[in-house]
Amino acid sequence: MTDAKTKIDEAVKSNNVVLYMKGTKEMPQCGFSSRVAGVLNFMGVDFQDINVLADEDIRQGIKDYSDWPTIPQLYVKGEFVGGCDIITEMTLSGELDTLLEESGISYDKDAAEKIREANA
Repeated sequence: MTDAKTKIDEAVKSNNVVLYMKGTKEMPQCGFSSRVAGVLNFMGVDFQDINVLADEDIRQGIKDYSDWPTIPQLYVKGEFVGGCDIITEMTLSGELDTLLEESGISYDKDAAEKIREANA
């Protein structure tokens, strides 16, 4: 498991935005992963996707790394942000916009507004 922790640590620290998910950003393989990847894709966020289904050690390792039991898991600038429910809530409240701005991550503000309008 140390090897998995090292891989995870390197990925989280060497990418501005990382999403550990089931499937890929182009082809999510679960509804929760699809929702978070969809939000990030729609908002034009450049993110690294890591498919936990491709590596059992990473699938368990990411849960241990974050002490969070579910996937997907979003990391911004090396910090764990949350899973699907938290990211959905942050998107709708505008907190995700603030986090991205404060972290220097570019995204489409108009797209973020459209998500909020569609869910109002």
